[in-house]
Amino acid sequence: MAAKLDYHWHLRKVMADRGMFSTTDLIPPLKERGISLSSSQVYRLVVERPERLSLKILMALLDILDCTMDDLIEPIAVAGSAKKPKKAAAGGGTSVSEGVGDLRPRRARISGVDR
Repeated sequence: MAAKLDYHWHLRKVMADRGMFSTTDLIPPLKERGISLSSSQVYRLVVERPERLSLKILMALLDILDCTMDDLIEPIAVAGSAKKPKKAAAGGGTSVSEGVGDLRPRRARISGVDR
């Protein structure tokens, strides 16, 4: 089974490397390329990791920052993404090393209610 992939978004770092320390520094160059975003949208684009991103915006960012996609987006494997084997049902030959070992709750004994 293929590992699940995730990514790191490095827009803030790339901007800092280019001397752009304010998120609003991106607004005029984006506008020159026909992309109109509010200051809050640009802030979220820089500070947060985008889940959905227009390819036009991505291409504009690459042009503005004179970088490649590898500079902005770093693919990573999700920790713990390897599929774990299913465990057998309780009492079905599980070894002491699995789970909680010998620590098992006692079976409840329900008796009649006296009124």
